[in-house]
Amino acid sequence: MTESEISRVKKAGYDPHGIEEHWAKVWDAAGSSHVDETLPKPPYAIVIPPPNITGFLHIGHAMNNTLQDILIRWRRMQGYNALWLPGTDHAGIATQNVVERQLANEGRRREDLGRTGFVERVWQWKAESGGTIIRQLKRLGASCDWERECFTMDEDRQEAVREVFVRLYDEGLIYRGERLINWCPRCQTALSDIEVEYEDTMGSLYHIRYPMADDPGASLIVATTRPETMLGDTAVAVHPDDPRYNRLIGRQVKLPLTERTIPVVGDPILVDREFGTGAVKITPAHDFNDFEAGERHGLPRIALFDRDGTIRIVMQSEAQIDPALFEEIERQPVAVAREKVLDRLRREGLLEKVEPHLHALGKCYRCRSVVEPFLSTQWFVKVKPLAEPAIRAVEEGRTRFVPEHWENTYFAWMRNIKDWCISRQLWWGHQIPVWYCKGCDTDNIVGAGLETGVGPRPPELSREVFVLSEAQPIVSAERPAGCPRCGAQELVQDPDVLDTWFSSALWPFSTMGWPEQTELLRRFYPTSTLVTSFDIIFFWVARMMMMGLKFMGDVPFREVYIHALVRDAEGQKMSKSKGNVIDPLEIIDKYGADAFRFTLAALAAQGRDIRLSEERIEGYRHFCNKLWNANQFLARHLPLLEGSLPPVSSLSLDLADRWLLHRLHELIGLVTKALEEYRFNEAASALYQFVWHEYCDWYVEIVKARLSSDASREQQQACGGPGRTTGVALLCLGLDTALRLLHPFMPFITEEIWQHLPHQGTSLMVAEWPKADPGWQDANADVSMGLLMDLARATRDLRSDLEIPPSKSIRIVLRTSSDTDDRAIAAVMPYLAALTRAEHVAFGQHLDRPSPAAVALVGGIEVHLPVDDLSVFAARQQKLRRELDKVEQEQARVEKKLCNADFMSKAPEEIVTKQREEHTRLVDTRTKLLQHLERIEHLLQ
Repeated sequence: MTESEISRVKKAGYDPHGIEEHWAKVWDAAGSSHVDETLPKPPYAIVIPPPNITGFLHIGHAMNNTLQDILIRWRRMQGYNALWLPGTDHAGIATQNVVERQLANEGRRREDLGRTGFVERVWQWKAESGGTIIRQLKRLGASCDWERECFTMDEDRQEAVREVFVRLYDEGLIYRGERLINWCPRCQTALSDIEVEYEDTMGSLYHIRYPMADDPGASLIVATTRPETMLGDTAVAVHPDDPRYNRLIGRQVKLPLTERTIPVVGDPILVDREFGTGAVKITPAHDFNDFEAGERHGLPRIALFDRDGTIRIVMQSEAQIDPALFEEIERQPVAVAREKVLDRLRREGLLEKVEPHLHALGKCYRCRSVVEPFLSTQWFVKVKPLAEPAIRAVEEGRTRFVPEHWENTYFAWMRNIKDWCISRQLWWGHQIPVWYCKGCDTDNIVGAGLETGVGPRPPELSREVFVLSEAQPIVSAERPAGCPRCGAQELVQDPDVLDTWFSSALWPFSTMGWPEQTELLRRFYPTSTLVTSFDIIFFWVARMMMMGLKFMGDVPFREVYIHALVRDAEGQKMSKSKGNVIDPLEIIDKYGADAFRFTLAALAAQGRDIRLSEERIEGYRHFCNKLWNANQFLARHLPLLEGSLPPVSSLSLDLADRWLLHRLHELIGLVTKALEEYRFNEAASALYQFVWHEYCDWYVEIVKARLSSDASREQQQACGGPGRTTGVALLCLGLDTALRLLHPFMPFITEEIWQHLPHQGTSLMVAEWPKADPGWQDANADVSMGLLMDLARATRDLRSDLEIPPSKSIRIVLRTSSDTDDRAIAAVMPYLAALTRAEHVAFGQHLDRPSPAAVALVGGIEVHLPVDDLSVFAARQQKLRRELDKVEQEQARVEKKLCNADFMSKAPEEIVTKQREEHTRLVDTRTKLLQHLERIEHLLQ
């Protein structure tokens, strides 16, 4: 390092923004994270969970990508060919909604542009705004192979999607069928089961009287939460073993408010005799359980609702609703129809009673609209044949979940899996590679609203794509030249697009070039690790397992690390409505990316949600300062090394030097093992402890005494004698090693500091990961330094109790009880004087106890700090008593609150938690004050 560089380091304060911006540009320009797949290094690969192009960096992204980056940087330094494949997801519903809102602001709808124009508009939006999340990930320090960035809708991914669809269809694993699906009236599209989020909602349970058809004086009372759907009932079910009703099986009831009668059937699967009245209406077109019951009993399906959630206009002939009522509810939304139906039931004396009822209400995961079960023709994947190999792969250990208990969640879903509805009624996405012939299927295509292939389905055709089920699909990865049946060239593509998760399920191999057998694919598939959150085990992890095994013949990843949820400081889930959201970009602006990343890692304990607060982040910002200041101290003395770091074997080592090497190699082993086991918090904790509390607090102070011109010759000799070069060399080695171990966690500051140490290579990013050498283990040095630290702490505590300023010299008397103690103290005695600024230290078994003196115990050793005037103790005693009185008053106030039943029952949970934490702090403070008082009062006796 040159003199000018040393001067710059000495003068410059720690500015994370300047440093982070500088190194981000350097790494990007150098392509430091780019992988050459032809290199003969062992492969290590991670595919990024692709964020939506509509997204902005949130706390979940920050956690997930920080942990991935730690793993990839660590493996890269270990010598692996470490590939982190980045990319983004086209996010069908979300992106279409964003662009539709833009059009609405312009006074237009997507229909005004037509399909082709609208899709072009989405691509335009992506080009302008879709890269925001990638730029934000780079600010976080994500060292992805940015040259290989992928997008789920780019041409290579589209080719892979089409190929998978066609192969699955040809094998009978994709089919088209009329099923009850989840439908979002707001987004106007189908949703898979796991895209529906349920909320406990207080509603009502309505008891409705259904008159017996052959005995109008008798009736069957049915309980339901959805009285408006009764107009589509096609049966009433009772339990065949229920003596109240089983005699009615086979008879007919008159369906209220209609001109129809419907049968009473026995169904032990559908009916719970203990719920409601024990009689259940069956509406196969509007309830999933009813759909299955309808299949069992061969019941017709009468669909009441249209795509927008209003009462349909073409179902009256089937439903035979009372004409006056139908006129009232036609084209009305569900809520209005419900009230009108209830009003008629009341007027006709058919509403027996209404009672409160808590039930789970399904909502769209995107727009939060209430989801309707909707009868529709859709495309499905037959999942069970794909799920079975995926279950076996985890059972056999070919893919391992960390923590292991998440396997149970995976198994529970996979063993009860249902066919996957993959078609979505959107324009943005992978359009299904299916065509229909206008020559063969003219009537069916027109009836399904497909005659143009670009426009919306006409709203008056409210049976949506029922007619399409009669059309014969032509399935092809490329647009067919003509109809294979009649030769006609007028073909229309199916207007639906695939579920976004369909393309995401192919991500581990589509991003590497499949269906081409590329060198990248051969080298890096299966990937090594997937880092993700528990909430997409169903959406994504399971589906990648199924598709990877199906099309690659192997699992997509060897290990799946499931990280915890990040909550606020009180353990509450972050939400805008609560005002407790922590914005990662604001945090990075305020504290820097390194402090933020290290905080996330330090809190990432397995199996425990993370409680994140700004105070914690600020604390680790101070850690960055500590590291920076250690470097500034070292920089002043680096000229002693004359530009190179001498081999440790050439140095003359004393106790402190041997201890540092012992702790350094112990740290290497601990951090490496913790990362191997995904215990990020343990690795971060060990690094923090070493850097702050061992390297800086102890070894730097010892070397300072060696180097200080103010220290006496005796103190210099005590802390290593003439070994000034040894001290600086080991300071440099210790910092270099710590920087390497810290680099995956804090890449920016470690790179900046490392560049100013003697080093080989161009970047810390590709420097060698340290290896623990058991030859440097020195248990004796560790024990001796432990004793030194305990004695120094005890002495410093006594100095603090008596408010003796650090600049004032003191005398210490150590009264021992054994020869072992004497030998132990003799080994560390010279250091103790230097570290405690003692002008004289005496020790032995038979020394007189000085008086007056403050006393502390370290094991069996008495530490005496003689004083000249007892008044020092008296003044300190009065001050401690005043502090104790204040703490006890505050403790009493908090305890009064916590003992108040009214407060405990009404106060928000976070307020109660804060009070409990405050009480714990006050109790701890009171205990320490009492201990100090006891020591002082003992001296005054």
